Amino acid sequence: MFTDSVADYIEGVAAKHLRAVDAVPAKSNQHEIGGLPSVGFKQYLGEPPKGESRVFNARMVYITDFDDAPLSLEDVVTWYDARHEKRSPEYRLYYKSNAVTKLLGEGDFFLIAKLNDGSLLMVFCPPGSTVESQLCSIFSLSDNLDEFSTGSTGGGSLLLPVRLLLEELGFVKEEPVTDDSGWLDRLIATFDGEKFPGTGEFSAYARDTIGADQDPVSDPDSTLMAWMNHEEFLFRIYERHLVQERLKTGFGEDVDSFIDYSLSVQNRRKSRVGHAFEGHLESLFRANGLKFERARGKSMVTENNSKPDFIFPGFASYQDPDYPEMNLIMLGAKTTCKDRWRQVLAEANRIERKHLVTLEPGISTAQTDQMISTKLQLVVPSPLHATYTAGQRTWLHNIQAFINEVRQRALIVG
Repeated sequence: MFTDSVADYIEGVAAKHLRAVDAVPAKSNQHEIGGLPSVGFKQYLGEPPKGESRVFNARMVYITDFDDAPLSLEDVVTWYDARHEKRSPEYRLYYKSNAVTKLLGEGDFFLIAKLNDGSLLMVFCPPGSTVESQLCSIFSLSDNLDEFSTGSTGGGSLLLPVRLLLEELGFVKEEPVTDDSGWLDRLIATFDGEKFPGTGEFSAYARDTIGADQDPVSDPDSTLMAWMNHEEFLFRIYERHLVQERLKTGFGEDVDSFIDYSLSVQNRRKSRVGHAFEGHLESLFRANGLKFERARGKSMVTENNSKPDFIFPGFASYQDPDYPEMNLIMLGAKTTCKDRWRQVLAEANRIERKHLVTLEPGISTAQTDQMISTKLQLVVPSPLHATYTAGQRTWLHNIQAFINEVRQRALIVG
């Protein structure tokens, strides 16, 4: 299992909303950000002597709630004392103009992290976005970000959805699994050791090998998270083995083959998590005796050939005009929402109040307010509720609450 924490990768973090002088060239003589020494971040960057500076390698990232992938690039930034002679030092961070910094605007959220390898990570996003909400929750940042606020790098092991988010942004750098406790040998013995099995087969193996501590009936929320985490752990072990074996054979001078293989690895990672999530939910619902169907085949559709991920009690009931609408439930499943949650709204016209289950931590209040206004009920596993605000948690459902609602409508087997 994964046991690392934020502190294994990050020395310190600080964040604020950018002022015009930080982000808008027309209102500043240079591209520079001030205020970091006021919150003690100087301890991570050092104190360059008068007339000198320190240069840091930096990864810069700009991300919104609408893009599937953040804009990311490598550059350097300069830490220097803007005051010369004998006056008190005024340290600032100078950055160059590049594809990321050209996107910056007044009010944008900015988080800077000093990583344990000595480099910096600089993440920017629009104010009030889900990414801002998530990072503020993960690093326990202040609600008032008019000035820099330092964050916490403490806490326990990373929850899988938080780990995946931090990997995407560059906080967590994927490391080899140094102690797989014999899992690689078991995976090779079970599968052929030469190619990846189907997602359903691999997910079933993860559920079967996790041990007897998980109970999908008495604790469905923790069980779902444990299944996802265990499968990701096994996936990383087996994927590393397969990629290493492929690299041993080499690609010669065939650049196209190398690019195609690299893309296939990336695409498998992206698609596998979503399919695994749906498969584990299906297994969870069956263990709880719920009556439902997961969208498969041409007949499992609603209006306009839409395919909701799950319909309770089934698609035939949904398509029967005499079946009472109050006993129909639709559940969409998305590991991450961003702005794609709206797709669920058009997938089952007969059902006014729709449900969406996600592993997305800390969705912004602006987004959840819109969900409420469109009668979409968000379902989030209990271990992730702490990443949401107190107000949001009064409205959120967990997996157990969703199962209870299905049971109340008598949508159970038998």
